[in-house]
Amino acid sequence: MTLEEFKLPQKIQSLVAGKAYKTDDVGKSGSGILLFEDCVLKILDARDKEIRKKNDVSVQVMSWLKGKLPVPEVLAWEYDDKNQYLLMTRVHGKMSCDEYYLEHPRELCRLLAKAFKMLWGVDVTGCPVERTIERELEEAKYRVENNLVDVSDAEPDTFGEGGFENPEALLAWLLAHRPVYEPVLSHGDFCLPNIFVQGDTVSGFIDLGDTGIGDKWRDIALCYRSLKHNFDGTFGGKIYPDFNPDMLFEELGIEPDHEKLRFYILLDELF
Repeated sequence: MTLEEFKLPQKIQSLVAGKAYKTDDVGKSGSGILLFEDCVLKILDARDKEIRKKNDVSVQVMSWLKGKLPVPEVLAWEYDDKNQYLLMTRVHGKMSCDEYYLEHPRELCRLLAKAFKMLWGVDVTGCPVERTIERELEEAKYRVENNLVDVSDAEPDTFGEGGFENPEALLAWLLAHRPVYEPVLSHGDFCLPNIFVQGDTVSGFIDLGDTGIGDKWRDIALCYRSLKHNFDGTFGGKIYPDFNPDMLFEELGIEPDHEKLRFYILLDELF
């Protein structure tokens, strides 16, 4: 498609006119993503007013993070009756799921630990969003009650034989096993494709739609799962043998809390 066929808002069109681009299909955001050499355009379906409101707040968080973390800078934020359009600067470096880092797991875990500590070091005063456990569970309840959970996208052992009968049963378990809340600045989707690295530096955080004050173990759990699946071939198809995801905790200098890891991995199954 040509840029004209996207029917972009005039301000966006003027900023990207004449630039070559390619589409990005990494991840599960459900957004249309156009990659230019120096910027990224994310096109979000926003016909639902609650989704529009959430996207507005996410852009506020991105702007609040400017100067606090290496995140994309918002260049333009426009919308029409169907979509919202976020144009932002492009983060440099490689995704932390790049083959080089998967082949050097100790170096990878050291960089991921550095990324966690960068997030945890941010003063959250004035942060526009807080995702408490209660808020997460309320949103999960809404999704279950409105049949929005895609069980086919879950881990193989979450539902069915040996797992939960259905999303309602999983939600009931989560409500009965909520952990102690440990608030920090949380990325919200701390998976390897969302953390960019360059040499021995964390060069950027992307996909910040769920970023805000939240439980530190949610990020750790999603990172732990992402590590396991990048190394066991679930993502990418290549198996990297003899990798131990507990290496992440060695680099963080903390003991793994497997109950909290399980809680947040299961909670994510409802989203």
